[in-house]
Amino acid sequence: MPIDRRDMLGGLLGTALAAAPATRALAQGAPAAAPPATGWTKLPTEPYPGKQDDIVFVSRSVGWYGNGKGRVYGTTDGGDSWTKLLDKPGTFVRALGFVDERVGILGNIGPGSFPGVTDTNPLYRTTDGGKSWSPVTRITGPAPAGICAIDVLRQPFVNSGVLDYRVTLRAGGRVGGPAHLLTSTDLGQSWVSQDMTASTAMILDVHFVNEKIGFIAGASDADVSVSNAVVLKTRDGGKTWRRVYVSKRPFEITWKLAFPSPKIGYVTVQNYNPDAGVVDRVVAKTTDGGETWQEIPLVKDHRVQQLGIGFVDERHGWVGAAPGGFETEDGGATWRPVDMGRAVNKLRIIRDENGTRVVAIGVDVRRLDLPPAKRALR
Repeated sequence: MPIDRRDMLGGLLGTALAAAPATRALAQGAPAAAPPATGWTKLPTEPYPGKQDDIVFVSRSVGWYGNGKGRVYGTTDGGDSWTKLLDKPGTFVRALGFVDERVGILGNIGPGSFPGVTDTNPLYRTTDGGKSWSPVTRITGPAPAGICAIDVLRQPFVNSGVLDYRVTLRAGGRVGGPAHLLTSTDLGQSWVSQDMTASTAMILDVHFVNEKIGFIAGASDADVSVSNAVVLKTRDGGKTWRRVYVSKRPFEITWKLAFPSPKIGYVTVQNYNPDAGVVDRVVAKTTDGGETWQEIPLVKDHRVQQLGIGFVDERHGWVGAAPGGFETEDGGATWRPVDMGRAVNKLRIIRDENGTRVVAIGVDVRRLDLPPAKRALR
């Protein structure tokens, strides 16, 4: 019988989260030394029993996060305190994207994905900073079953002699399939949906480098037991797509993308093979703008399941994982375990004159502040 990746995620992720200590990494089955203190600060949030999926900031102070209970929280002080803005049981907040302090989009994973999810609306929109949310009803094309990722692209242009920004929103989903990519050019009021099943069975993440070049993290089959991890690339703004990376092992899908520069990019590769002897965990990396990808080793540990990924520059970055995360300062040539929280699913980078801030969401929410010298390449 085909193996549903959604069933496997609950079992394997739960096993990894239960492993102790949370940040232990194994090399050839032997426990590594405890990770050093790293400056990640745990922020005061409501307790949550498992992985929370997305967090987004539009400035150092203003941000939001959401979780599978249908809740969205907002902060105006950088995460030192949070206010509950939405409590909608039956909705699973899988993805968030904000254009500014007022306009934002919420992606719901939809029924048939996790227990208790009954809401069939894939997208919600706010124009008051998350205080109220309305379902998006103007979707042209095939209706998506659910959303796993939202990408907000702000491209500068000169408008009547004044610097302005052209905003394109994209939403993709979902885990377990089917695969649809939605695009909006009117700040999320209306969307055009594109059936992507000919190219990928799932959409786990979406990232556009500019108006023409973009990437999708996907999978070759909805049956995880025969699936390979897949990355798609477009050079025409999403009209056409081609596969630029396909893993060679079964039981694999991709998860999250990170592009610290137009040429350098990374993607986490998940392996759900139940064979405990399959211990290799890898990250795929591109150095030529996504045309080719090479796998780089992360750790040898069957319990590890890679989730989020983020880089502040081409060399310094993190992989969130269950049970614990990893850090590199040499572009992935070497990794060390790091206490950045359990099951970190999303990392966001905020840059301003005060330096670089990294926020991470998983079982809890954490924050890391780096000095201005660590500011990333864009």
